[in-house]
Amino acid sequence: MPLAYVLNTLDRRANDRPNATWVAAQRKRADAKLIRIAGDGALLRNGYLVTGNDAAIDAAAFLGLDAEGAPWFAAQVASSEGMRDLRSLAMEEALPPEQLGMLAQARSLLQWHARRTYCSNCAARLEIADAGYRRHCPSCGMDHFPRTDPVAIMAVRHRGSILLGRQSSWKRGMYSALAGFVEPGETVEDAARREVFEESGVRVGDVRYVTSQPWPFLSNLMIGLIGDAVSAEITLDRNELEDARWFPAGEARMMMDRTHPDGLYAANPYAIAHELVRVALEA
Repeated sequence: MPLAYVLNTLDRRANDRPNATWVAAQRKRADAKLIRIAGDGALLRNGYLVTGNDAAIDAAAFLGLDAEGAPWFAAQVASSEGMRDLRSLAMEEALPPEQLGMLAQARSLLQWHARRTYCSNCAARLEIADAGYRRHCPSCGMDHFPRTDPVAIMAVRHRGSILLGRQSSWKRGMYSALAGFVEPGETVEDAARREVFEESGVRVGDVRYVTSQPWPFLSNLMIGLIGDAVSAEITLDRNELEDARWFPAGEARMMMDRTHPDGLYAANPYAIAHELVRVALEA
C-alpha cells in the first residue's frame, strides 16, 4: 500500500490565485470540479468522489488545475449521508491516490479557514483573499496565511532492533515510530533527537531523511527520518507514552505483517511510520 496523501498532481497556479477575476472565471467553467468537505470527511456517492460543480455552494478554496486543465475547488458543507472520513478512504484505498492528495489539500485549507475567522492582531473579521490562500484584515491590514506544522518522526535503530512506542489512546497492540513537533529555531534532525530522548530517554546520533507525508489532521507535514541510537536504556515519559521498547528485526517484521503472536502491530500501512520501519529493516 502506498503512502496516503502524498500524490497531488494539481497545478496550484499560485501566480494566478491573487487575480479574483481569473479565479471567478474558473469557478464558472462547465468543467469545474467541487469537493465537499465536512470535518474529516469527504462526500462520496456510489464509491466515487462527488465533484459536480454547484454555484450555490460557497467555495472557500481553489485547489488547482488537473492534467486536463479543469479547475478544482473545495467547500465546507454540512455533514450528510455519504460522508467518508479521510483515514478510512486511505486505509481502504477507496480512491485514486491523486484524489486522496487533493482531499488532504482541501481538508487542511478548509480547517484553517474555520479556525481563522478573526484577526489575531486586532480581532476584526477577516476577508478571504488569493482564492483561499490568504485572509486579510481590513482593519489593521495584517495578512494571515495557511499554516502547516512540521512534525519530525523517526524510526530509531540499535544493534538490529528498532525502537517503537505507543500511546494509551491508540488501539490495543499498535506501536509506532516516535514523533513530535519541530520547535522554533530547531532543525528537523535535532527535533527528532530531542523528541526521542524526551519520550524514551534514548539518545540518537546519526540521522538521515527518508520521506515526508502531508497529514491533514489538522495540517501537519510529517518529516520521516531514520536514526542510529548511541544509547539503548529506556527511561519512559509516562505523560507521553504508555510503552516503548526495542523490537528485534524479526519481531518488527511480524508486526509489519500483522502476524505477531501477541497481536502487536506496526502503524497502518498508509502512514509514514509504517514506511520508516520498512526502510529501517531493509537498510
